[in-house]
Amino acid sequence: MATKSLNKNLRNASKAKKDEFYTQIVDIEKELKHYKDQFRGKVVYCNCDDPFESNFFKYFASNFNTLGLKRLIATSYKPSPIANTQLDLFGNIKELSTPKGRPKITANKFIINEVNDIDGNGAFDLHDIAEQLKANKNNEWTPLEGEGDFRSEESIGLLKQADIIVTNPPFSLFREYLAQLMEYKKEFLILGDQNNITKKDIFKFIKENRVWLGYDNGGTKWFQVPDDYDIATESRKKIVNGVKYFSMGRILWFTNLETTKRHDNIVLYKKYVAEEFPKYDNYNAINIDKVSEIPMNYNEVMGVPITFIDKYNPKQFELLGIMNTGEKNIGIRYKQTPHGRPLVNGVEKYLRILIRTIKLKK
Repeated sequence: MATKSLNKNLRNASKAKKDEFYTQIVDIEKELKHYKDQFRGKVVYCNCDDPFESNFFKYFASNFNTLGLKRLIATSYKPSPIANTQLDLFGNIKELSTPKGRPKITANKFIINEVNDIDGNGAFDLHDIAEQLKANKNNEWTPLEGEGDFRSEESIGLLKQADIIVTNPPFSLFREYLAQLMEYKKEFLILGDQNNITKKDIFKFIKENRVWLGYDNGGTKWFQVPDDYDIATESRKKIVNGVKYFSMGRILWFTNLETTKRHDNIVLYKKYVAEEFPKYDNYNAINIDKVSEIPMNYNEVMGVPITFIDKYNPKQFELLGIMNTGEKNIGIRYKQTPHGRPLVNGVEKYLRILIRTIKLKK
């Protein structure tokens, strides 16, 4: 029942274009701390982020000098669902916080080229940025001509200027969003649902070692949503200090920035015993229910849960395919089921990724 309610909410969000969920600063900090050296001298673009509301903008603006950024750009779709409501990064700066100074219906563009200690308090923070924006000192705050859609010519023009894209894109448009980043050959760090791994086009990028997962992919992430966003499942919502949050379940960081974890081998401890690893009825591969139980001495094709991708080292394992894509060229005999899922003794299993251990490959 909970899964059905979640799926219904996601479908409704897609239809109503209300899937612009706002990421908490703690989740951003936990992930971004692993990449600090990779941002030095780079232009960062947050292209799904209302500069007045986004914690991504807050993180990069506040750490502009620490990270050694060349430039920070932030834009969002018009209007932000929570504009001028719960979150207000510039709440202490009248000209940048009131509806008069920042119309709710306007899609805005911030371009930050430098952050100086304007107020002389020894810190570089949003107050300094706000003062510089007011004075138009080497930074830019202007309304966008269009609605700020990441697919618009205006947004693509900014995308071309950027080195690294970091944001939480609309979940309903994730595939199209990622395809755009790949088309323009951009480095990126973005949030997306775990089930994106099972999409044929996205899995292809992972298989080609062009996309992998970041670090902080465990536990539950809570996203700020508009007050009128309907959350049917009580366990997936909470209100803190009047702000409404929605738990999206298994949300992952997708990236092509270098990570150390993707070079770590999975420690294998189990030995292959035929009775413990039955073959599928419809795939010529053995079934693995837990990533930790991948046998250390098996040289043939194995089906593993999609959570495997979070631990995947391309030098340890070969990705062969995924069971719902209907691929015919992976050299594996199979019979498709209605959901593309494998069967063991007539019982349907969850979707599996097909792998083979490289170090044992003949």
